This record gives sequence, structure tokens and C-alpha cells, in this order.
Amino acid sequence: MTSYIEPLAQESTPSIIADKLRQAIAHGELKPGAQLGEAELARQLGVSRGPLREGMQRLTQEGLLVSIRNRGLFVIDMTKDEIRDMYLARGAIERAAAQKIVAGDHEAAGEELHGLVRKMSDAEGDPAAVGEIDIAFHELLVHLANSSRLSRIHRTLITETRMCIHALEATYSGAEARVTEHQHIAEAIAAGDHLLADDLLVAHMDDAITRLTTR
Repeated sequence: MTSYIEPLAQESTPSIIADKLRQAIAHGELKPGAQLGEAELARQLGVSRGPLREGMQRLTQEGLLVSIRNRGLFVIDMTKDEIRDMYLARGAIERAAAQKIVAGDHEAAGEELHGLVRKMSDAEGDPAAVGEIDIAFHELLVHLANSSRLSRIHRTLITETRMCIHALEATYSGAEARVTEHQHIAEAIAAGDHLLADDLLVAHMDDAITRLTTR
């Protein structure tokens, strides 16, 4: 017999620390190439160094931090080659997610995605808001595939995407075009057209690479 009265799972302190650092990296508070000062971070977060080190180790394993011998721990720097490589991985994850969605209740998934497209359209004129909804669209796309592995890998890639957008915001504009691109992706998924959705995602990723690497 299943028991529903059992201890609640609580998120560990290192996990909470890793998430806070991940968000700080994503939103530019910890900038690309910045060195992490262990003592200062422990003071700011109000934690001891043991859990902090474990949290930072998790981000090192994810690839968001890099340890340089005899120098310390640094936030990765998203070069043009890194951006291209990140979008290569993102494209693979999102195209797999779209394929899985189309094999299921694609009409409901398409409607959920359309909801974010409408919000993106309403936010035109506010680049920061459009950028956040853009990212939310892709997070929802992968979430709708109902694959914990795709979602786990995608989380790190989305953090890197945010890093790029915050660092290169001046080159990542064109809200109207972005609304249209996302609308077409949502329409293809709603229609259950996997091949079209795949082509649109490839074009969308290529367009993002061009905008983020043209300086």
C-alpha cells in the first residue's frame, strides 16, 4: 500500500546556491569572464564556504564556470565560436522536443505556445520584456516535450543564451521579426507539421547566431 505521509523532499543548500549563481550569471550580475571570489560570495549569500564550493562545483560541471589552475574560478566567456556551439546544442534539443510534441497533443501545445507569442507581441517596444518572453517560449517548448533529460540539458543552454543576450543586447534587436518567427513555429507545431517546425527552428537558430555574432 502506498503511503502519502512521508518526509518532504527539501532542496539542498548547495542546490539553492547553484541556482542563485546560475541566475546571477544568466542576468549579467556575474559577467562573462568574471572571477568568483569565494569569501565575498559566501558573505553575500550568507552561507559557509563548504556548501558554496559544492554549488560552484555543480556549475563547473554544467560548463558555466571554468577553473583555471593557480588563478581561480571564472564565469565562462561566450565568444563567437562558443555562441555558435551553444546554438548547435540548443537546436538539437529543441528540434527533438518539437518532434516529440508533434507526436502527441500538438494542438494543445501549439495553443500554449501561441499564448506566449501574443504576450511577446504585446511587449513590442520593450526589448527586455520581449527577450524574456522569447526565452520563456523556448523553455515552454522543451517543457511540453515532457522529457526530464531534455529539460535538464536545456536549462544550462538557456542560461548561456541569457548571457549572450545581456552581453550583446545592442545586436539582438528586431522584436517584430522575432514575434513572426515564434508565431510560425507555434503554428507548425499546432498543425502537427514536424518537418516545417524543424525547418523553422533551424532558421530561427541561424538567425539568432547571425544577430549575436555580428558586431
